[in-house]
Amino acid sequence: MQDTGQGVGRPDPSGNGTLVAAAAALPPASRDLAGAPGYGYGPGYGYAQQEEGGNLAQTLQQYLRIIVKRRWLILSCALVVLALGTVRTLMQTPLYSASVRIQIDREGVKVVEGGDTSPRESDSYDYMRTQYELLKSRSMAERVASRLVLGSDENFFAPRNASLTGLLRSVLSSSPKQSTSPSTADKESAAAGIAQSNVAVRPVSGSRLVDIEYTDPNPDRAQRIANAYAEAYVASNIDKRFEANQYAKTFLDDQSKQLKLRLEESEKAMLAFAEREQIVEVNEKTSIAEANLAAANAALGSLISERIKNEQLWRQVESANAITLPQVLSNGVIESLRSQRNELKRDYEQKLETFKPSYPAMVQIANKIGEIDRQIAAEIKTIRSSLKAAYESSAEQETKMKARIEELRMAALDLQKRAVQYNILKREVESNRGLYNEILQRFKQVDVASGVGTNNVFIVDRAMAPGAPSSPNLSRALVLALALGLGLGLGSAYLLEILDDRVRAPEDVEQFSGLATLGIIPRVPSNNMQAELTDPRSAIAEAYRSTATALQFSTEGGLPRSIAITSSGPGEGKSSTAIAIARHFATMGRKVLLIDGDMRKPSLHEKLGHDNSSGLSNYLTGSALPPDVIQATDHPNLALMGSGPLPPNAADLLGGTRIFSLISQGLEVFDLIVIDSPPLLGLADAQLLASAASATVFVVGAGEQRKGAVRSALRRLQLSRANVIGIVLTKFDMKSGGYGYGYGYGYGYGSSDPYSYGGKVDQSQPAGDKPRLSSSALS
Repeated sequence: MQDTGQGVGRPDPSGNGTLVAAAAALPPASRDLAGAPGYGYGPGYGYAQQEEGGNLAQTLQQYLRIIVKRRWLILSCALVVLALGTVRTLMQTPLYSASVRIQIDREGVKVVEGGDTSPRESDSYDYMRTQYELLKSRSMAERVASRLVLGSDENFFAPRNASLTGLLRSVLSSSPKQSTSPSTADKESAAAGIAQSNVAVRPVSGSRLVDIEYTDPNPDRAQRIANAYAEAYVASNIDKRFEANQYAKTFLDDQSKQLKLRLEESEKAMLAFAEREQIVEVNEKTSIAEANLAAANAALGSLISERIKNEQLWRQVESANAITLPQVLSNGVIESLRSQRNELKRDYEQKLETFKPSYPAMVQIANKIGEIDRQIAAEIKTIRSSLKAAYESSAEQETKMKARIEELRMAALDLQKRAVQYNILKREVESNRGLYNEILQRFKQVDVASGVGTNNVFIVDRAMAPGAPSSPNLSRALVLALALGLGLGLGSAYLLEILDDRVRAPEDVEQFSGLATLGIIPRVPSNNMQAELTDPRSAIAEAYRSTATALQFSTEGGLPRSIAITSSGPGEGKSSTAIAIARHFATMGRKVLLIDGDMRKPSLHEKLGHDNSSGLSNYLTGSALPPDVIQATDHPNLALMGSGPLPPNAADLLGGTRIFSLISQGLEVFDLIVIDSPPLLGLADAQLLASAASATVFVVGAGEQRKGAVRSALRRLQLSRANVIGIVLTKFDMKSGGYGYGYGYGYGYGSSDPYSYGGKVDQSQPAGDKPRLSSSALS
């Protein structure tokens, strides 16, 4: 497309001379304004983004934001719980604690060695844990209640703590009182239950000392019950040992009688079997048969070794070359014959030079050599025969020795079979005799030890009457109540934050949409919106300038030529966003056309103070041309096309081709077209406008819409193939949200003029008007 910043005299290739004439009064546009001084991502413009840290830092920042946001809820929960804890603590009855210290040894004093029949604990920890549980047991509480006759003390059954729920229950209870009083056994049982619930056992770390602490409203009674617990435990331990010894005596006496009868019967059976089998017991450890078998096994081992040796020698002589055998080489006769043969061989070789082999002397020497070879061969054969004979003799001796060993083994097995039953009877006699002697010895030890009262529990320090109550502890109760209240408040705040499904922060919408946040607009009162927008020093104007700058870098080609502004629902600030973006780029020198595409509830003409008698609907129906419906505004570079009369079929009008023609023709005259679209949910208008524009900006009001509604609106835009380039979050409350966004940059860059942005001021404006930047300064 051709450059659209040529002014009035440029050609109109589409033939829309009327649209060109309507925009001829606008001054020429200025290009490449993204780097103009005072705009873009500079210090103080937009919001100060926090640097992205690790996951832990982000999590802590999120929790801190929740705490700041819900601080009043957390403080209220803490104060309520603190007040309830204070009231409850003040209503409690003062309680006194008395403590007695005892020493628990694992074993008592051994008056007689082996006389104690109580079980020995292998693990000190398990033993001590058992004693602690015995001290807190029901039987120990019953001993104490019976010793002190607590069932007859009416004050002992008085309620200890005042409770609002108990008071209400007693007031609302309509059950008649029982006419009969509880029995003595019931009172004793109830007193034991109270004593058990108010006793505490506290071991002294690193020692065998144990503190028994009892708590009661009466300090004297607390002292008596604590001492009674120690005395009852000592008495219980002694009774347990005495009962164990008595049971052991009865058991050992009965066992000794039974073992005596068994010993007599086993001795008789052993003697009868020895007479019947003719077995005479001797002191020798082994029999003759066993000794002969051992000697034969030793001899067999020697024979086997000798046989293996002879077999190896014979195999070697049989398979190898005889003349190279060590046995042959070491034989004296063969050595002598070989010497004679060597001499004859040398003589034969010498004479062979003179005589022929058939010469008589040569034939005689050859015959002698042959005779010597025959003798050597005979001698080697003799050696082989002797080695074979030695091997066969060793093998025969080995076979005979194995047969002898088998005979001796059978004889030894026969003797062992006959002695098995005898040995069984003998061991039974010895076992019965040992058990009987052990039982008699144990019975005598227990009989002596049963009369000696040994104990392993001692009272170290008796309880004293407490001088001050141990509970309630007001300071500790207040600290616990405050901690509980803070925990409840933090939990409630976190739960409410999880259940809150509204979009309140940029992270919320970026997380589920995947779109970048183009700008964050702070919350301002609705009646001051236009005043804030016209004031260049206001925070909202600064935020919209940052948003406009982000739009210039939102696509690869820079600023989109046509932008549709829409939202999921009404009242989220899309119209104000459209006006702010259009004003910004008009101020930068671009020719901007602002179209009110909301033909159901238009608002741009009201915000800008213009007539809405004709507009977009007239053009779409074909009853008017663009110059007839475009209106000039207070800004020389900004033109407005209102929505016009409200049609009954807005979606049908937008679904035609005239909206595409309007945008195409408008971009030949204007540098930028901004369309204020209606909300998405429930209407098809916004989808049609978004598909016609080259880019779509989605506006989300912080705290206005739920995530599901925003997600559904974005899905509808995706189905319409709209190019959603980013999100603008409006009505963002930085203080309540706990975010660190701020606008703290100072204006002027060294100039005293508050409207100076580093460029030249257009001095041609009338006096009293706010100066604006000239296009020559920005270019």
